[in-house]
Amino acid sequence: MPTMSLPIPKIEGSACFDAESCFFLSVAQKVSFIDENLLKVLNSFRREICMDIPLRKDDGTLITVKAYRVQHNNARGPYKGGFRIHQQVDLDEVRMLANLMTWKTAVVNVPFGGAKGGLSIDPHTLTKTELERLVRAYTYNLGDNVGPHTDIPAPDVNTGAQTMAWFYDEYAKSHSTDAYGVVTGKPIALGGSEGREEATGRGCMYVLREACKDLKFDLSQGKTLIEGFGNVGYHAARLIVNELKGKIVGVSCSKGGIYNPKGIDVEAAHKYYTEHKTFKGFPNVEHMTCEEFLLADCDVLVPSALEGSITPQVANKTNAQIIIEGANGPVTAQANEILMDKRRVVAPGILANAGGVVVSYFEWVQNLQQFYWSHEEVNNKLEKIIVSAYENVRDLSRKNKISLRQAAYTIGLERVAKAILLRGTGF
Repeated sequence: MPTMSLPIPKIEGSACFDAESCFFLSVAQKVSFIDENLLKVLNSFRREICMDIPLRKDDGTLITVKAYRVQHNNARGPYKGGFRIHQQVDLDEVRMLANLMTWKTAVVNVPFGGAKGGLSIDPHTLTKTELERLVRAYTYNLGDNVGPHTDIPAPDVNTGAQTMAWFYDEYAKSHSTDAYGVVTGKPIALGGSEGREEATGRGCMYVLREACKDLKFDLSQGKTLIEGFGNVGYHAARLIVNELKGKIVGVSCSKGGIYNPKGIDVEAAHKYYTEHKTFKGFPNVEHMTCEEFLLADCDVLVPSALEGSITPQVANKTNAQIIIEGANGPVTAQANEILMDKRRVVAPGILANAGGVVVSYFEWVQNLQQFYWSHEEVNNKLEKIIVSAYENVRDLSRKNKISLRQAAYTIGLERVAKAILLRGTGF
């Protein structure tokens, strides 16, 4: 595949910061109506909750688990953001992710603010009953800091529909029993929305489709690499194959990846990984370490694991022409500058992986109305919002000769800042 001509030129004199959450500062300085005092509000957090949660394990031992919920900004609506369970969770990570959620909800123009939460433990070291007790304790200790019109958690890393069911049930015990809207990503039988499980991956697929249209690139002739084969990565891969006729040449997990330039059977790989929790032994592929995998030959790279995986070293060596951020903040600030220098198309996570929060919004609306939509209706509504958001970002990037990332932050910042100003100085 030849080097693509970007729809926007290289940024001149752009300022990137070590943390993705600080990237917006370089954009805010260019927005005429954002002064120093408003910038302080945009860069501050309304509430940070840090807890040590005691957990009685099945063998009777007692441990404590660090837990967090950070609420960044609610100028445009209730706080919204997932909570994850991972041994690397800390306050700085949760702050960054809460910040990103504020801009993400604004870019796709759904009426939420930004929040995030997490439990700092490896969930694979817990039994199912231990995990349930931990999630319920987390919910109980958050108390009135969450609620259908206050803060609405959702699934994230190592959390899912079952986790949300426990969260809802625990909240309902001490609050209104009809409070389905306290969390999204619930099972269908407990007020969940059709299409929610695949929503983030579907949103990535829509953004990739629109980018390929603009670049006049035939995805069926290219090679797509998916880093991370959890909920986002699997559904993105499946939909790229089924709906865009693309070719997935590699998928990976935390233990390594598999690669075949002729293409990989996504469903077979998913079935194998689900059964074995590893790709070791999967036939007719080249097995790679995580580091080797990110440098494999491809035209499209979809990083869908944890933040920070696309380092300057990867950015310097990858030959991917299009990067779709399926994860939150996978491209570091330094790597982003390198990719811009190389004139690569990078669709930022606050746009590319916003499908999840869009369908979470749909679930919340359905819960409040107690009126539910079909899978087809959800997908059609999601497509309309994601495509519109992509077009707004693309058009601004062309008009102002800035990157897609800078354009997305500009749109998000302006919407949040305007909401703050309209609500008045007492906000």
